[in-house]
Amino acid sequence: MPRGVRIAAIAGAAAIVVILVVIVIVLLAPSPRTAPSGATTPRPTTTPTPTPTPTPTPTFDKAQFSIDDPGSDWVVVDKARPLNPKNYVPPLASLAFPGGKGQMRPEAASALQQLFADYTAQTGDHYTVVSPYRSYSTQVSVYNGWVAKLGQTQADRQSARPGTSEHQTGLAVDIDTAVSQSFGATPPGQWLAANSYRYGFILRYPDGLEAVTGYEYEPWHFRYVGVALATEMHDTGIQTLEQFFGLPSAPDYTG
Repeated sequence: MPRGVRIAAIAGAAAIVVILVVIVIVLLAPSPRTAPSGATTPRPTTTPTPTPTPTPTPTFDKAQFSIDDPGSDWVVVDKARPLNPKNYVPPLASLAFPGGKGQMRPEAASALQQLFADYTAQTGDHYTVVSPYRSYSTQVSVYNGWVAKLGQTQADRQSARPGTSEHQTGLAVDIDTAVSQSFGATPPGQWLAANSYRYGFILRYPDGLEAVTGYEYEPWHFRYVGVALATEMHDTGIQTLEQFFGLPSAPDYTG
């Protein structure tokens, strides 16, 4: 066989071998898997972000101060809760500011001074203190005077028996020279009712709640309890200390 023909034959045979090898490789290679019809490609698994735990709204602590201790700003005094001792005398400070006279507990005196000053600055008008702290002996005279004038039944609706008066705590004050229920309908009376809580005072004997407090409506009688408690009562709409602290109503004397 001529040399050229032999070389061509060898080259052809080699090409056939290469082709056969490629075919074998293709046949033996695994076929790619396809997702079943309608199936979706799974997404990578991710860890969910935890939902933040809501911060609870703090509740007002009604037990942070005593309602029994006569030295507490929160002491509750009414016909069923006399002072103990009945002749209690608080620490006192003079009401040495325009419109102020007499004495009150220092914290109440300071708050009342600011209230008076702000009222005058806002309105150009001024308030007058009629009756702040009254001692046990002074209350004896005041109460007996009302009994002599009105009889005991009516006197008990508008004046406290000695030892059960808020005035004796040094935390209560009567504002308004007329001391009249009509004071509540006047601009000065309305300003006090709307703003006194900002200074730590509450209207102690509201209209329509004599069955709870034991006293007729007194729009001039304000009681210092501190800004925190006064604000809480204002915001919740609870008008009396008896209702706020869950105490029994005190329409009458128990002893």
